[in-house]
Parts: sequence; C-alpha cells; structure tokens
Amino acid sequence: MKHSILGISILSGLGTTPAEHAAGMEAGKTGLRPLSELLPDGNYGNLQAGWIEDRSLLISRKWAPASALSLHCALEAIEDAGLSPSDLKHAAIIAGSSRGNAYLTNWPGRRPFKLMAASNSMHGEIASAVSIELGITGPWQTIASGCAASLDALGYAKMLLDAGIVKFAIVLGIELPLVPEIIEHYHNTGVLTTNGINDPYHPETSGFSPGEAGCALVLSSEEVSNCPKVTGYWCNSDADSPIGMPSDGRGLRQCLKQAVRALTDEAITAVCPHASGTLLHAQAEQAALVDALQPSEPISLHPLKPFTGHSVGASGALDTAILAHYLRKNQLPPNLPNLTAPPAPFTLPEKPVEFKDSTLLKIAVGMGGHNSVISMEM
Repeated sequence: MKHSILGISILSGLGTTPAEHAAGMEAGKTGLRPLSELLPDGNYGNLQAGWIEDRSLLISRKWAPASALSLHCALEAIEDAGLSPSDLKHAAIIAGSSRGNAYLTNWPGRRPFKLMAASNSMHGEIASAVSIELGITGPWQTIASGCAASLDALGYAKMLLDAGIVKFAIVLGIELPLVPEIIEHYHNTGVLTTNGINDPYHPETSGFSPGEAGCALVLSSEEVSNCPKVTGYWCNSDADSPIGMPSDGRGLRQCLKQAVRALTDEAITAVCPHASGTLLHAQAEQAALVDALQPSEPISLHPLKPFTGHSVGASGALDTAILAHYLRKNQLPPNLPNLTAPPAPFTLPEKPVEFKDSTLLKIAVGMGGHNSVISMEM
C-alpha cells in the first residue's frame, strides 16, 4: 500500500527548514564544523560535527532536550501538512532514536523540574511528549534500533497505516549525540573519523562525523496527489556482530533483494544509501548494492550524511524528509561535489536531477546488525 507524506520538518547543522537544507546542498556546503566551537572544553575539538544552531529549541523545564526537539519538529510538520487538531486526535506517533534522552541530564542552560526526573530519563518521552502536549490519543512508540531507528519508525508507521489502525501517523527522528560521554563511546569503538575525510566511499574513509538532528514526517493512509509516497518497507538482521557488519554485506544484500523482488514491476533508478563513513560499511554496502540490484542501467546514489553528518538514529528519517522535499519538485537532491563513486553504473550527480515514474530506495543500517529499506515514489 502507498502512503502519502503530507508534512515534513528538518533541523540539523545544515539549517532549520527544508528550504535551508536544499539551499546549502545546492551550494555545495556542509553543516560540519570543529566540535570545539560547541564543546570548547572537550577532548575532541578537531572532530568535524554538525549541530542545531538555535539551542533554545532544546531547552524546556518540563521536557528533556530530545523531547523538546521532538515537540518542535512535530508542530512544524503538522503545520506543513495543513492538518487540524481534530484530524490528528487519534494519530500514531512513532519516534526513532538510538538513545533518546540518555546522557542528556546535565544539559547546558537547562534547569529542570525534579518531579519530571523519571520521565526525562525515559527513552519513550520523545514520543509521549508530543502525545501529551498535542492531545493525541493514538498509539505512540519509540524505536531504538541504533542508526536504523527512525527508518524503522517510518516502517512501523506504515504497518499501522496498512492495517487500518490509524489514518495518520507522525514519524519522528531525534538525536542529540554531541555530549562528551557519547563521543567517548564512539571513539573507543573506533567509528569516528580519524582523518576528516568526508567521503563515505573513499578508499581511505576512516569513520563518521557525528551530527545532531531532529525531523518529523506526517503520513496519511490515503494517496494524495502531488505528495511523495512511501510504498514499501523491509528489514532483517545480520546475526553477526554487535558493532560491525559482514564484509560482504550479506544481511543488507538479502534485505535489498526482498525489496527488489517485491518491486519487480517498478523501475528502481535511485538509492539513498546509509553510507555512514566507516571503511567496513563502505565496502559491505557497495557489495550489497551491486549484487542485489545488478544494474544494467545507471542508478544514481544520493548519500546525504556528507552534508549533515551522521545523526545516528535520526538519520533515516532525516534523509527521508530531505528526499521528500525534493520529490515534491519531482527531483532528487544533489551530492556534495567530488565524492568517490562506487562501481559503474552507479552515479553521484552533483546537481538536482529529475525524478518521476520510478522508484527510490532508502537504506539504513543499525549497529548490532539491523538492516532496513523503504521505497518511495512521487
């Protein structure tokens, strides 16, 4: 079944609106800067990272920082969708985040209520805050499948819409990973960039540049003309490693093959890959794409993390929201100039390209070996 994306909101180091993101991308800019500008006393000042410039959006006495961001994003997406409170009274709210509000207790500039301490520490607060503040009585859930979390949230929302449980769903992707404890964990695991190469398929890529992000998408169970559509969702697990993935990308390959079989009558002409920036992932994802898609015609790739940084659990929905903004114009987004291209016939266009009468795949891969794929069309 096809479900329309009626509304979107996007915040990252690249901007606070879809238009700001598009303008930055088309100018070949990134939202990455030395982390010392945000954390002057930290140990990783030279690390390139992206963050939300307006810190006031992350501060609330009642709600923890990630929850405050989720509420802001939800309100913007609802306004963009043109829906009323009565439309959304029974909507689903599905959030995706690798950590929610974990590690965000001592947030700079925040003076919280002690009474809210238990709620503020709960992973699910990023979804419940939206339910409570907007009076939405439909089901809410927070999914935490690592870097695949918000793409899984989108998939879970699609299943609720498929089943007729709700008519509308609000999907949230929220991540605030730029705190010392989390950065230290990434460093110890060896997934942060050590050489600053911001080119996910480069043979010397060494890891990712982390980024904050908040985004929301409002989905409808109906097909609405002139709106991007989510048309499919597939997921599986590698059952291999808690921190990596098989070098041949076999789990992702099988997930992609499921999608290809289900979309046998569709022309898959573009892919927005996960492209995290680690060398292992670059090799495994390329192998999976070549084997699963077996392209004879050019397929354009649109890795978006070089623009925004890797926003971990928010990245799947963030990328989807950027894609949806471009699909509204029957386009696909440009790539950061001079990226390394995987084997032909995959291409990395540096300008927006026309897109219609075909299908786009979006991939997300979560630490612990979880793979997710959605399909989209205009």
